[in-house]
Amino acid sequence: MSIHGVLGEITSYPKTYQPDTLFAIERKLGRDAIGWQADKLAVGMDWWHAFEVSWLTEQGISQVAIARFGIPARSPYIVESKSLKLYLNSLNFTEFASWQAVIDTITSNLSACVGAPVTVELFELDALTQATDSTSGLLISQPTGQCIDQALEGSGKIELLADPDASLLQPLSSVDLEHLKSADLVAQGGVQQQFYSNLLRSNCPVTNQPDWGTLAIDMVSEEGVDAGSLLRYILSYRQHNGFHEQCVEQVFADLSQRFNPKKLMVRAWYTRRGGIDINPCRVSAIELLPKPSRLVRQ
Repeated sequence: MSIHGVLGEITSYPKTYQPDTLFAIERKLGRDAIGWQADKLAVGMDWWHAFEVSWLTEQGISQVAIARFGIPARSPYIVESKSLKLYLNSLNFTEFASWQAVIDTITSNLSACVGAPVTVELFELDALTQATDSTSGLLISQPTGQCIDQALEGSGKIELLADPDASLLQPLSSVDLEHLKSADLVAQGGVQQQFYSNLLRSNCPVTNQPDWGTLAIDMVSEEGVDAGSLLRYILSYRQHNGFHEQCVEQVFADLSQRFNPKKLMVRAWYTRRGGIDINPCRVSAIELLPKPSRLVRQ
C-alpha cells in the first residue's frame, strides 16, 4: 500500500555534523512589513526550547537533553526553525567529549547564524522531574493577569479576517478606567493592565502550517484597553502569515501606537512543532524583560 500526500514526502536528515544546515532569515523583512520604529522592536529576547536534542559520548552512547536557546531581539537574523531541527539532528551521531562541548558547539554555530551572541542551556531530564521549585528553569508556569478568552461571550459572531486589524483595539470607557484606578491599579504613568489569551493563532509564512500560542500583555498607560476589543484583535491573527517573532512585534507596535504606553511587555509562548517551541518577548525597556518560562501546552 502506497502513502500519498504530505505524510508521504521524504525529508533527508543529515547523519553527520552539518552547521551549514542552519538557515538565517533577516529580521528586517518582518520589521519593514510592520512599518514602525525598528529600534523599538529590537528590545527583548526570543527563547527557543528544543526537546529532541541528542548526541554521542566518545564511547558511542546516545545522550538526550532539553535545550533552551536565548536569541537577542537585536540580532540581525533569526534562524529558520526547520533548519534548526535538521542541524540538531546532525548532532545525533556526532561524538562529544562532554556536555559543555555540546553547549560550546551549538553556541558558536547559532551565534554565527543570527549574527549576535546566543545563550545555550542544556537540561538533564532527571533534574527536571526531581525539581521542586523554579530553579530548574523549565518547570511549567502560568501567565499572570486576566485571561480574556471569554471576553466576547454574547457579543455576536466574530468575523474571520485575512490579516491583523489594529483598528479593533479600543480604549476603556471612562467609567471602566475609573474603576481600574479605584482598584488600586494606578502605576507611574497611568494604570497597569495585565492580560493573556490562549487563543493566539497564526500561520507559518513558509509552510502555511498553523502556529498556536498564548499571548501575554503587561501595559502601563493613561488609557486602558478594553478586554473584548483586545481579544477581537488577537483573533484577527488567525489567518495571518507571519513568523512568531514578527507577530509579537506587530502586537507590540500596534499597542505602542494606539495607547502610547509608559511601559509595555508583549510575549508569546508558542506550542512546539518538530520538537521546537519559540517564545518571543518584546519590552519597552530592557529592565522589564522577564525570565524565560514555558506553559502547560509546551
